[in-house]
Amino acid sequence: MSDSSSVKSRGIDINGLSPLETAGMAISKAADPYGVTTSLLNAQMAWMMHPQELLRAASALSGDLLALQTHVMRRALGMPSADVIVPNPDDVRFTDPVWTDAATWDIIKEWYLAFTRRLEDMFFETPGLSDKERRRSAFWLRKWLNMVAPNNFFWLNPVAMERFVATSGESLARGFQNFLRDVKARNIQMVEPDAFVVGKDLATTPGKVVFRNRLVELIHYAPSTETVHAMPIVIVTPWINKFYILDLSPKKSLIKYLTDQGFSVFITSWKNPGADMSEVRFDDYLLEGVNEVVRVAGEFCKVPQVHLVGYCIGGTMVSTYMAWANKRFGADKVPVAHWSLFTTLTDFSHPGDIDVFIDEASIGALEESMGQKGFLDGSEMASSFRMLRSNSLVWHYWVHSYLMGEPLPPFDVLFWNMDTTRMPRAMHSYYLREMYLHNNLIKRDHLTIAGESIDLDRIVQPLYAVTAEDDHIAPWIQCYRIRKYVNVNASVRFVRSSSGHILGIVNPPVNPPKRSYRIGEPERNEHWEHWLERAEMKSGSWWEDWARWLGERCGDQVAAYPAARRGFPALAEAPGTYVLEK
Repeated sequence: MSDSSSVKSRGIDINGLSPLETAGMAISKAADPYGVTTSLLNAQMAWMMHPQELLRAASALSGDLLALQTHVMRRALGMPSADVIVPNPDDVRFTDPVWTDAATWDIIKEWYLAFTRRLEDMFFETPGLSDKERRRSAFWLRKWLNMVAPNNFFWLNPVAMERFVATSGESLARGFQNFLRDVKARNIQMVEPDAFVVGKDLATTPGKVVFRNRLVELIHYAPSTETVHAMPIVIVTPWINKFYILDLSPKKSLIKYLTDQGFSVFITSWKNPGADMSEVRFDDYLLEGVNEVVRVAGEFCKVPQVHLVGYCIGGTMVSTYMAWANKRFGADKVPVAHWSLFTTLTDFSHPGDIDVFIDEASIGALEESMGQKGFLDGSEMASSFRMLRSNSLVWHYWVHSYLMGEPLPPFDVLFWNMDTTRMPRAMHSYYLREMYLHNNLIKRDHLTIAGESIDLDRIVQPLYAVTAEDDHIAPWIQCYRIRKYVNVNASVRFVRSSSGHILGIVNPPVNPPKRSYRIGEPERNEHWEHWLERAEMKSGSWWEDWARWLGERCGDQVAAYPAARRGFPALAEAPGTYVLEK
């Protein structure tokens, strides 16, 4: 894509601009590759060019303001008055009773929410802009509005001021120390970096590393039952995070749950690459990663086929591998009998909020950064994902750490989230362009991977697909589209779990049940709304249904395989060495 088309896609046509104006646009592109300023300015200009629509929006705002005026007068006179604008149920910023009980703070809250909600609606409805540009401008407006929320400022946060008085100023002193700690770390931290030790507190399920190459370690877990299903389960984890999200504490460990159900389990632990691996390609991750671990697991258990699982971006790679393997080996000789996907995108046409970072300019800026270092640092990726949920993942910690002086919570999921990895330049550039930017994975034979053209329609093996209702990284409706692209003869069991991208998967059975899920077998071209209407609602964890599904397909019970064996000696104790690399 040319520079001019890139700029045009952001709502500005540079045809006919003077040299000075063109230079200004080039500077803007370099200084603002993610379109923060440009998208907001485009939206403002669009509204100015549509005065009738602007007048209607202003009229709607004036209606809100009139209602607020009445509310303010009633509160000022000590009269009861219901909130004009009620915070969203998931907005915890104003849950303290003082924001409702005290008239002054209630009025501040209501004015902020009124302007925030109306402005966001306006930007989402901006006339004369594309849907993507409207979403982009509304996204950055929302980030700015989140930043200026009254609770983020000490003198506008009654809870912080009350804490200050109660502690004789100690809370603010502690908050300043927390601030200095984060300045040193160059990050608003969510958990103390030494809160947990991997291999001691987390990732404690016993096992052995039985295979290692330059990209991946393969861990085989020690059996916890005398017999296991003959066919092993091989889990391909995302390489943008470390694998132990599936092996946190024993009570939250999917790995331990599977071994306790009588399955032989293997999992990938990816190398944390440095600059020397900058030229490692997507093809390499498929051949040296997925293809190799499938081979090793099959040979280890002496079976011709395995059950293959992919989580998030690991699932995208597994989907690619399944299409590749059906082409390379033929459907009857694929070394995978059936497969599972967890919160996985294959159709990237609507990838959720991260869409605001996906265009030629943004990817070009990332490629330039990766070209200098040879990789994308995991902290940069983590910052982008935190930005998607800035209230809960940024400003929440700003308020509680700095304004209230609270210590960081010892939360295992947050520790894992901060334990980031890097991504090789060549591989990640390919992934961003071919998947996110051009959406070529769903296009028949548009991608050639490891010598084979890729077509998801070649996949005939049964699939168990799990999504999460509140997933902002891999929206479940978009994940659902895998049913459309795999072969019509491939059976698909589809799950929509409650919660989000992580907790929808880290969902152990508990009594009483904390979560629920919907489950059913969609037809190939069945609309998601129709599937949702007829899908069975179940309380509890989908883990139990998946274990039953696997048990019916993973073969007879055989004597349990040891964690390591002849031909595959232990190279290290679980969790291995790659996971410890910083």
